[in-house]
Amino acid sequence: MSIADTDTEGPDRADRHALPAYSILRPQIGLCPALFASPHSGREYPQWFCDKLRVPLLDLRQTEDAFVDQLFSSAPTHGAQLIKATYARSYVDLNRDARELDPAMFIGAPPGPVAAPTVRVEAGLGCFPRIGARGESIYAKKLSTAEGRARLDHVYTPYHAALSREIAALRHTFGCAILIDCHSMPSRQPGRPDLPDFVLGDRFGSSCTGQLTSLVERFLRAAGFSVTRNAPYAGGYTTRKYGRPKRDVHALQIEINRRLYLNEATVTPIDAMEALTDQLSALVETIAEFSERLRP
Repeated sequence: MSIADTDTEGPDRADRHALPAYSILRPQIGLCPALFASPHSGREYPQWFCDKLRVPLLDLRQTEDAFVDQLFSSAPTHGAQLIKATYARSYVDLNRDARELDPAMFIGAPPGPVAAPTVRVEAGLGCFPRIGARGESIYAKKLSTAEGRARLDHVYTPYHAALSREIAALRHTFGCAILIDCHSMPSRQPGRPDLPDFVLGDRFGSSCTGQLTSLVERFLRAAGFSVTRNAPYAGGYTTRKYGRPKRDVHALQIEINRRLYLNEATVTPIDAMEALTDQLSALVETIAEFSERLRP
């Protein structure tokens, strides 16, 4: 069933974005130049958004990087900051360029500039995802221009403004910054063999120093995990936008296989999540210590 050519209301009630776009957990003492980000673990689905869906909410929840923010919640205890999204990725995808829009999703004009079509947008995985976990269209109606603008203005733009601000502050204070963009991936994907436990994405060496990627890979392998670099995930919009090693800003994407900690069908943690959280806490500590040594 295609999206109907029916008008929809924009989010004109003040309470429709009552929650902030993100939250930041900060260390009380001992700040280091490392910042962890979880853009896809948001669990907020506004009711007016849910009212427009033609698929069960579980179908959208299965696209979340569920509980990734909890896996990295130890960041402040090791001197690092953690910024985490509030709203679900199916509401607005913070790891996409704001111009990755599909004009066909809107009744009128798109809510902002539109880049040349990409494979992701054509597949329904642009800044405003069109499909859910089962590959079906999620909306019963087209979106209004005002609704799209509200998502960009109240969720997307504030998140990236905060990310930019925190990176700039770390660079100003320490002369460098490390951004770890934290994600999870389905254990199986059509047409692909079973994925490894972790995939590290550094844009093929362009978004961070190779020392950082190698450090994380060695740590994970020593802990018994399988690891690949840049395949099938080389790093998304966040690593591409913020990773500037020549300017002492290093961005690395970490993808965690959901089978390690999650019942993917029900989107609920399994017992192994506790042990994985402890292991990732040790990884966070290792990265934090490395960030101190990276200072110019």
